[in-house]
Amino acid sequence: MTYGTPHDAPGAARSRRHLFGDDAEQYDAARPGYPGQLIDEVLDFAALEDGAHALEVGAGTGKATLAFAAAGIRIACVEPDVRMARVLQRRCSGWPQVAVEIGDFESWRPAQRYGLLYCAQAWHWVDPAVRWARAKAALSAGGTMALFWNHWFLESGDLVARLTRAHARHGIGIPEHTILDPCPRPAHHGAEARQWRDMTAAGFVDLDHRLYESVHERSPSALLGLFASYSGYRVLPHRTRERIFGDLSRIVEEHGRDVRVKVKTSLFLGRTSAD
Repeated sequence: MTYGTPHDAPGAARSRRHLFGDDAEQYDAARPGYPGQLIDEVLDFAALEDGAHALEVGAGTGKATLAFAAAGIRIACVEPDVRMARVLQRRCSGWPQVAVEIGDFESWRPAQRYGLLYCAQAWHWVDPAVRWARAKAALSAGGTMALFWNHWFLESGDLVARLTRAHARHGIGIPEHTILDPCPRPAHHGAEARQWRDMTAAGFVDLDHRLYESVHERSPSALLGLFASYSGYRVLPHRTRERIFGDLSRIVEEHGRDVRVKVKTSLFLGRTSAD
């Protein structure tokens, strides 16, 4: 089995945010969605007026899009990768209130103001030099901004130890923001979190930080698919990636049963000034 598309050239001249499009279907199958309670609470916080539109930045394959569309929200999706957008368009084909535009949020120009801007698992890919100003320019007065991420944790300490040792055998560091990251996120909460400080500095008000926890059962192949969906593995040279995934596959298969994965979802909320 091949895990991801090779990127053997050191410092490949392409943004890592486009790596996920190399196998958009695999990414879509591997990544979990978001808690229904989170969707409900974002909409409660936003209190959108009838006819108001939402804007999704970095919509990917629609992991969050479909949940908001099912709530009856009209959504403009901006996705920079054409291959991810193709999957998104297919998945949203039954929702005529969802419009998909292919482009970078940094250069995209909204045709209107939005009552809600949300971004799932992708805000760190948007250029920090302009992202806050672009968000405020897209939002109406008093509009809501919602940023959320999933963080993954393996419940089996023994499996974590074996998988971590496999990386050491191959001379590979554990990529950040992955299921084996020894410094798991979110490390800070509320006003201590960087996202909170960034939103405050950008002028957002009424800030809130909420956490949601869920547990998922993953088959050995599904767990390996989650590993393969991380950009930190996709950028490895082809032969290195095949060797480490061969080892990871052996360890997971020897584990011999489905693996419990705890997902902690972190949500940051804020509003633009109403005046």
